[in-house]
Amino acid sequence: MKKIQMVDLGGQYQKIKSEVNDSITEILESSAFINGPAVKEFQINLEKYLGVKHVIPCANGTDALQIAMMGLGLKPGDEVITADFTFASTVEVIALLGLTPVLVDVCPNLFTINVDIIEKAITPNTKAIVPVHLFGHCANMEVIMEIASKHDLFVIEDCAQSMGADYVFSNGSSVKSGNMGHVSATSFFPSKNLGCYGDGGAIFTNDDDLAHTIRGIVNHGMYKRYHHDVVGVNSRLDSIQAAVLNAKLPLLDAYNAARQLAARKYTEKLRGLDALILPAIRCNKENTSTSCNCHVFHQYTIRLVEGNRDELVAHLNSKGVPCGVYYPIPLHQQKAYSNDRYNEVDFTITNQLSKQVFSLPMHTELEDDQIEYIVDTIKGYLV
Repeated sequence: MKKIQMVDLGGQYQKIKSEVNDSITEILESSAFINGPAVKEFQINLEKYLGVKHVIPCANGTDALQIAMMGLGLKPGDEVITADFTFASTVEVIALLGLTPVLVDVCPNLFTINVDIIEKAITPNTKAIVPVHLFGHCANMEVIMEIASKHDLFVIEDCAQSMGADYVFSNGSSVKSGNMGHVSATSFFPSKNLGCYGDGGAIFTNDDDLAHTIRGIVNHGMYKRYHHDVVGVNSRLDSIQAAVLNAKLPLLDAYNAARQLAARKYTEKLRGLDALILPAIRCNKENTSTSCNCHVFHQYTIRLVEGNRDELVAHLNSKGVPCGVYYPIPLHQQKAYSNDRYNEVDFTITNQLSKQVFSLPMHTELEDDQIEYIVDTIKGYLV
């Protein structure tokens, strides 16, 4: 059995090595390092894949979130509602812009923002909602968009972990993650389902005017060289990263299918263990056992509800099974984002998850004997 890795980027690279190397060599020889043809090609290809009108590449996923909020014209003091259980970048950019983050609890098994309590968090100062499509599964966007429409709020999708996932509406229609909110942001960090070999990100929107504004913001506020029409930043996807993404994008569905297959194998082998709660999927499509693409398993995240999570993780690590704990400290308890207005009783689920969740190795190169060993190691500890 090969050494088990949390993410096997090296193994993935070997299968696309020739195309990636040739593309990078072409860029090196052309010296078109910034905003070169590869970037425009990737933009067009991703627009077609997502079915979205505008993709604006940028330097990383955190920039993508910040630029999306800048493009919407949010002002200091405006409140932005988002989930308490997520990576800090989601709330980081809210604070950086002088906006007010308003954190709410999440669903216990889907890990996404609890739509039943969003309206309770809305005030006259609320201007936007940021649903996070955590671990590869979309938040309940149908309800979120209804709430946003009712209260005249913007919706900014954080789809850094859900690239390629489908969202299925109650009428059976579906769209790709990132194609539902007023604007969306993603990351191409190497470990993502669609990842480059450095930092990278993008903003998506179907709004022509908003896309125009954002294109200026990512390039120092310029639409014409040395004419700065809006306050901008320096955030561009470089051509080498675009070349890597161009090589991977045609394979994204196959990559996600490999993750989904690995997830099914995990679930089949771990089902029935009372100490564990396995990942759930929300889908309105029939025959989901074979056709559902609602979860692309950026992570395969389990809850240990009987026993000590940290002890189990230490045991797995000692047996050569790497694990991730996403996320061990809720945002409302982080020193940078703590606030007297938060009450622990309002974050019951997030507080539980932070003590219970752990993520198993999940990537496109997982092999059956590795999955078998991982599962046996878990069972050996629990049973």
